[in-house]
Amino acid sequence: MLDITPQDWRLKAASLKFRSQAFINGKFTDSVSGKTFDSINPATGAVLASVAECDATDVDLAVAAGRRAFEDRRWSGMAPGDRKTVLLKLADLIRVNVEELALLDCLDMGKTITDASTIDAPGSAYFFQWYAEAIDKVYDEVAPTGPGNLALVRRVPLGVVGAVVPWNFPLDMATWKAAAALAAGNSVVLKPAEQSPLSALRLAELAAEAGVPDGVFNVVPGYGETAGRALGLHMDVDCLAFTGSTATGKRFMEYSGQSNLKQVWPETGGKSPNIVFADCGDLDAAADMAAFGIFFNQGEVCSANSRLYVERSIKDALVEKLIARAQGMQPGDPLDPASKMGAIVDEKQTQGIMRFIDHGKASANLVTGGERVQINGKGCFVQPTIFSDVAHDNPLARDEIFGPVLSIIPFDREEEAVTMANDSIYGLAASVWTDDLSRACRVSDRLNVGTVSVNTVDALSAQTPFGGMKQSGFGRDLSLHSFDKYTALKTTWIKYKL
Repeated sequence: MLDITPQDWRLKAASLKFRSQAFINGKFTDSVSGKTFDSINPATGAVLASVAECDATDVDLAVAAGRRAFEDRRWSGMAPGDRKTVLLKLADLIRVNVEELALLDCLDMGKTITDASTIDAPGSAYFFQWYAEAIDKVYDEVAPTGPGNLALVRRVPLGVVGAVVPWNFPLDMATWKAAAALAAGNSVVLKPAEQSPLSALRLAELAAEAGVPDGVFNVVPGYGETAGRALGLHMDVDCLAFTGSTATGKRFMEYSGQSNLKQVWPETGGKSPNIVFADCGDLDAAADMAAFGIFFNQGEVCSANSRLYVERSIKDALVEKLIARAQGMQPGDPLDPASKMGAIVDEKQTQGIMRFIDHGKASANLVTGGERVQINGKGCFVQPTIFSDVAHDNPLARDEIFGPVLSIIPFDREEEAVTMANDSIYGLAASVWTDDLSRACRVSDRLNVGTVSVNTVDALSAQTPFGGMKQSGFGRDLSLHSFDKYTALKTTWIKYKL
């Protein structure tokens, strides 16, 4: 797809049909209130579609549809091989429609068409395929018992799963939740972020085409304070999977206590440290990946490596390399495959990033970037920005900015680097650069995070769990461990005559 020209992508974008209604019980439908909200292209300010604004009434309808589908076992009672066939077909349909899905995310939240078409959309197809293939390969257990007793321990689906996902990876995050929950046999009610609902609605349509029965996969676009809150408080939702801010994750925990004690699985904020030691043998690779780790997806990544701790003896050399890489990653038209960064998701997020940058200009050493720019006279774009010699207690180094802003903090001793890296309310991910295997193992063991990447950044795969510690939450996506969220252990004890 990299050979498709910007003009070709613009023509494809112009011909898109946006699904803008809620998807409930196998059908697209207006919100009961008739209200809508605008989905806006952050690169141009243009309104893409007026989307159904769901509230508690619509959530009630979606949950009821999901409950009926679960209770009559149209999906949960389907043979594992048959569920596998349906989800494999959905993976194939995502691949057939990969350009359309990529364009929806590109237009809706500003990510580059290159990332959307080569990473996000194909990745969603892969994850659906991976979970489909796992359906008939996860076995139940027979517990050890005395003679005359048979104890079966089975994983059974929970029922109705609510999934609330963020705007930074609209299709991927919907997939990470829905693929595992559906594979386990649950019904799903998905609330996409109000900034980026379009690909989730198209995904629902493709799921129906693949053969997912009516009521099993529902999508209710709307605002967090209405549709999201309604899911969190709903007495007939058995599980709530959430990715987003720490503050909102805490709110969902409160909703659980105020309602039916539903399981809540939060994957929340991050402020990931990246530690580069002087014994790193490939400083160019470290610079390449440090730049990728903070500027990929405009820095709108929960696990972005936004704190760079660098041993003082190599700091100047690494900063020089990073400046060059940042200057080569300036934002551009998201529909241009040559663009290295796209638009920030909306005006509110852009202004929030600029407040951090303005504070940094007065409290740290700005070495590159630091400006808001426009492309073709429009849009929410921020330059890749690097601050050097940042104090460890500076908000630049403490708070989740969720934008293309890197804070560089020098250190002199390994112990100092580890202490500063762990001195955060977050614990999602970390990276370590060293050619000393003992140091790599020693430091990795001491970092209080969910994933440590050594001599790379932000490593993940379908085979490994993704999630954090501390106020980054305790939910885990990906891998077979994801089934833990969406199933319960059920024991059936049979006593028989010998």
